[in-house]
Amino acid sequence: MDLGRIVRSLSILCISLVVFSHPARASDTTIVAEGHYVMGDGDTLAVAEERVLQRAQRRAVEEAGLYIESTFHDMEKSEAGKSIQASSLEVRTIAAAITRTEILETRRSFLNDRPSFYVRIRAVVDLDNLRAAIQRWQAEQRLADHFRRLQKENAELKIQLDELRASRVGIRTLVIEPVGHMAKPREQAQRLIEKAIVTQHLPQKLSLASQAAVLDPQSIEPLIVRGQTYLRLASATYSSGSRLSEYSEYVDNARMDFDRALLMDPQNTWALLGQGDVNTWLHRPKEAAHFFEQALVFNSFFDLARHRLINLYTAEARKLVGLKQWDSALTILQKCLPPFLSDSWIPFQKEAYFLRSEIYKTLKQPTLAIGDLSAILRVDPADGPALLARAKLYQDQLQGRLAKDDYEHACMLGAAAACEQLP
Repeated sequence: MDLGRIVRSLSILCISLVVFSHPARASDTTIVAEGHYVMGDGDTLAVAEERVLQRAQRRAVEEAGLYIESTFHDMEKSEAGKSIQASSLEVRTIAAAITRTEILETRRSFLNDRPSFYVRIRAVVDLDNLRAAIQRWQAEQRLADHFRRLQKENAELKIQLDELRASRVGIRTLVIEPVGHMAKPREQAQRLIEKAIVTQHLPQKLSLASQAAVLDPQSIEPLIVRGQTYLRLASATYSSGSRLSEYSEYVDNARMDFDRALLMDPQNTWALLGQGDVNTWLHRPKEAAHFFEQALVFNSFFDLARHRLINLYTAEARKLVGLKQWDSALTILQKCLPPFLSDSWIPFQKEAYFLRSEIYKTLKQPTLAIGDLSAILRVDPADGPALLARAKLYQDQLQGRLAKDDYEHACMLGAAAACEQLP
């Protein structure tokens, strides 16, 4: 995802806007915004109403005149001859920016034989919250760009690993390019880091980052770039079926880089994330969780750390479920599913919600189990397993009408087991 171009990515039929400034506080601005949403075959009425409201809120935040760190991905696809619309408010959320929403008008109509929803709202947007989020994003943008590039560099990894084993490029074979007479070491280091970020050749990344670390030993950025690259090499080596001894050195080198970075700045979120990743590699989940949690303490919008925590806690809870330690598993999942998170995180929490619903079902708490499955379906009405599981729970609770609705929906989406339950 290119954070620099995500604004205006909301694809809707039509959204119009009128702005009125009546701030309740110096940092507030009041926006009147309109949103439209055309219902897909896979939507429920509740989901369609929620999405049209989200679109109006999104528009209000965008028109407050500031950059907003979220994106609405809308897509429409066909399954079993039916149209299904899916929307995902990714990672960043507009909830922190809007302090109050008043619905002024709602309408329903039909567009090409499909229900169309309209809403007009008055939203109070907190500009200070937006500005703080923007500043955090700007501070992270360079390292985030490097991180995203690392995730995509797979095509030539085998060749690069062979080169690295042969030459052992890194600190031990450091070659520093001559520094121009007019260039200051810090400026030269900055140029080297910029080259390291854009290159797709991992050994070259290590060399450039190492040169920058020597030229500017007080800078944290070369250490983080090099540490991330070491972990990418460890991942590539591991995925190729290599032995522990062949990638453990990369993990250890990354650990040392992140250690040095934290000595210089104990609150650096990228260094904390790196140490969390290192401890994940070392199979130390408690230590890894501690570093990810610390990163979120210093920056609650640091979504990579939250995503890591969700995956980590879900994996630990699944192990406890395998041991039938229900209470311990629920305790872990409570950390994974805090009540304050926006629904935009539910796509990343689906496994955790589903797992907790299974635990609740085992503990004879069907209402709570249904609640977790409903959370999944609130953001993804076409989730077949969740529909089928909730239908069975409704059936066990003798709620035949609700069970029939879920079975029909799942059957429409192609679930044979659901079709068998229908008359």
